[in-house]
Amino acid sequence: MSNQVAFRDAPFQLRGSNFTMMVLKVSDPHAQNFFFALSDKVRQAPNFFRNAPVVLDLDDLPPGQGFDFENFCDLLRTLGLIAVGLQGGTREQQEAALAVGLAVFPQGRAAAEAPAAQPAAPRPVAVADAPAPAVTAAPAHDLPYQKATLLVRENVRSGRQLYAQGGDLVVIGSVSPGAELVADGNIHVYGSLRGRALAGMAGDRNARIFCQSLEAEMVSIAGLYRVSEDLEKSVLRRQVQIYLDQGFLHIDPVTV
Repeated sequence: MSNQVAFRDAPFQLRGSNFTMMVLKVSDPHAQNFFFALSDKVRQAPNFFRNAPVVLDLDDLPPGQGFDFENFCDLLRTLGLIAVGLQGGTREQQEAALAVGLAVFPQGRAAAEAPAAQPAAPRPVAVADAPAPAVTAAPAHDLPYQKATLLVRENVRSGRQLYAQGGDLVVIGSVSPGAELVADGNIHVYGSLRGRALAGMAGDRNARIFCQSLEAEMVSIAGLYRVSEDLEKSVLRRQVQIYLDQGFLHIDPVTV
């Protein structure tokens, strides 16, 4: 039997791949309102968070502080979030995570302590986590028909997060990889969209995303999302609009 035939008939294939996952950065797991606040966040976009895999990040916890992974992950599951791994953390925290079946991602504090010759694994793309994001919220209006628009007259750099609460987000520039745009309304990017864009975050299924050049890591309308690996070549680097129709996410070139 040739190697090719043996490979073809194998009962499985083991391949590397990249997935977009949220990172939940935990700074105070014992706070009384922790899960109440998290539940409120999940309710804002239930489709987006439903059965979503989550990587825990404990780098903000004091090194000697213990962590009850089993109980914490059970509570996450009641909200529809599935903990799949730990990012960084101390050696004790990593061992405790492995004991309950979580994977360990060598980022954060662990990566900083690792030898320089060891290349870091790709950092999971985070929706709930961004490195020290500068969140800018548009002022909310009392009347529902007076939606606020957050206008950004510059490029949005990596690591920055913008949130247009109750309205549209307009960027007159490009969006770098690792940047995140979030809006309760529509999102317009008059440049290249290379980061993440989440429109209709409060559940508006009529929201849309418009951009001059689609190169995004992820796009989402009202919780339905598509990552870069799922984007068809026919729409890459093209002027497009992204919208929902009959429960499906559509990406169409804009022709004028």
